[in-house]
Amino acid sequence: MYSSDTTKYLIHLYLEAEGVVEKPDVVGAIFGQTEGLLGEDLDLRDLQRTGRVGRIDVQVSSKKGETRGDIYIASSLDRAETAILAASLETIDRVGPCVARVRVVSIEDIRVSRRKKIVDRAKELLIGSFEEGTIDSTDLIDSVRESMRIEKISTIGEEKIPAGPNVPDSDAIIVVEGRADVINLLRYGIKTAVAVEGTNIPQGIIDLCEKKTATAFFDGDRGGDLILQELLQVAEIDYVAYSPRGKSVEDMSRKEIIKALRNKVPVEYVREQEAGEEETGAPELPAEAAPAKRPGKVPTPKRRSDRGDQRSQTLGEQIDAVRGRRIARFLSADLSVIREAKPDEVEKAAEDLNGDVAGLVTDGEVNQRVLDLMVSKGLEYVAARDFKGIIKRPLTIRLLKIA
Repeated sequence: MYSSDTTKYLIHLYLEAEGVVEKPDVVGAIFGQTEGLLGEDLDLRDLQRTGRVGRIDVQVSSKKGETRGDIYIASSLDRAETAILAASLETIDRVGPCVARVRVVSIEDIRVSRRKKIVDRAKELLIGSFEEGTIDSTDLIDSVRESMRIEKISTIGEEKIPAGPNVPDSDAIIVVEGRADVINLLRYGIKTAVAVEGTNIPQGIIDLCEKKTATAFFDGDRGGDLILQELLQVAEIDYVAYSPRGKSVEDMSRKEIIKALRNKVPVEYVREQEAGEEETGAPELPAEAAPAKRPGKVPTPKRRSDRGDQRSQTLGEQIDAVRGRRIARFLSADLSVIREAKPDEVEKAAEDLNGDVAGLVTDGEVNQRVLDLMVSKGLEYVAARDFKGIIKRPLTIRLLKIA
């Protein structure tokens, strides 16, 4: 949102508009209604061009015909100039065709916040980071046992690719980012992981993916998204397992790893989603839901024909269970069915849902209103036959298109 090496202040504004407006409308109103207001020295476009003001970060949402949200602007001006700039933004009275009001919530001194973080971190280090002189026998035993597992990590091929001991003989492999991820999986008894160690995918991993059933399992951050895109372009991946957003595979617990691998998605759903985006020309989905296209064969998961069985082993099986049957299912974190309804009754069915629901799988269309409702309910993913009229794609929810 701002450059930490130059920013002094962060202006936080609150926006209210009597109508539905989007981010481009807000940004346009800011530039249009402040142009020439403060003279050449404080012209917002010139300030941005010279780097004295950062980019304008707008976060808005619409409900019942009204739009509310927050605006953040980073400033490297002095205190007086920053205050004048902030006050000028309160003169904005329209956004697009809608009457609007803008109010300054706060002007945060980034340097003060940074000093506070330093002090808080120093306290944490003082309390918990100095080595103690006592010896715990249990810790010693656990350390030795863990070293035995770590010693089992090996390398394969001329490229010395870090891998678990069972990779050469196994029919299935898990492709992870680095050596630390392989070690963490070994810690929990998973011995078929192999590391790419960067976006330049080794030829040895490409060859392994051609011979074995491959599951991609990367960190839930931008770096993991980029490596996944690269891997899907050059290698034959069969499944994709998603880490929780912001979580690294090397830091995940056994329960988190097992859950992520159990909820892996057949790569065909990833490719179908991207193909749908290319046809409609719609904006890209969040990176965790829409990796890049890649060549190669795609496994076809088995259909579940038993209408009465409402619990599946994977998300892919739940998707197959509703395909073509004109039903919608709300699923819990363990993929059990919380509620089943008709696709056109999803909004009504969602009204009484509590925090136990993790996702929606529907053989129907999802529009912007339904998607916003699912986001407000805290869902992690939505799988639907089609997505219509989606303008804002929240980063907190994963979208999958059912073929």
